[in-house]
Formats: sequence, C-alpha cells, structure tokens
Amino acid sequence: MYGKVMPDEIRRIDYYDVMVPDKPGEAARILTALETAGVNLIAFSGFPQGARKAQLDFMAQDGAALKKAARAAGLTLGAKKTGFMMQGEDHPGAAAVIARKLAEAGINLTSMQIVCAGAGRFGGLFWVKPADVRKAAKVLGAV
Repeated sequence: MYGKVMPDEIRRIDYYDVMVPDKPGEAARILTALETAGVNLIAFSGFPQGARKAQLDFMAQDGAALKKAARAAGLTLGAKKTGFMMQGEDHPGAAAVIARKLAEAGINLTSMQIVCAGAGRFGGLFWVKPADVRKAAKVLGAV
C-alpha cells in the first residue's frame, strides 16, 4: 500500500548558482565569505560541472544579503531560479509521495535530494522545469 503522508511543509525556494574552479578550498573560501557577511544559508549544494569547473547552488534566508555578499567575494551569481524545499516527519515513502503526485500531474521531477535530519525528521530539495514550478506548487500545496 502506498503511503499518503505528505511532508509537514513544502515551500518554493529561490536559489542562485555560480560556476567556480573545481579545486581544493574554493567552496571553503566562498562559504567563509558568506559566513563572515552573516548570510544564513537554508541549503547549499556543489557538484562538478565539466572538466575543471564546479557549480555551487545557494538557497539563502535573505536573497539580497546573499547577492551582496557574493558580489563582495568577487562572484557573479546566475539568475534567480526556483526550486522546492520540504521538511517533515520521517517515514517510509516520504519522497515517493512527492514523486507520485508530480508524475500524476504530468510534471517531470528533474532532481531530488532527501536526507534524514535525525529525531524522526527529514528534509529535502527538489526541482522541476521552470515552466512547471507554478503547477507543481499548486499540486503539492506549496507556499
């Protein structure tokens, strides 16, 4: 039997990306600059993108503060994009219920990362194509 329990919260989240050299210490340098500027990150993701580049994605509590700190650190952020963040009580099928609802609505899930947060909780990020953000938000009851 499929689980029916939706996460406690699903919300749209703005994020910005930046391409950087894929070398030791680059993420530490940038994250330290954001820390020093007082930027509170909700989520951060980094991964290789080609031969010698890496893409860093930043989801911040305050997008304006992130942009200001990034500029001061010599970074050129990409355009604002939208993804989704979810949090809830951990249970079997926590991610599957989201994937199913999107599939049933004809929306392609382009990426999803889910982690156990401890104390019986989980959190995750997921993305759909930009043209499907509004429809996904409606289908999932995202704020």
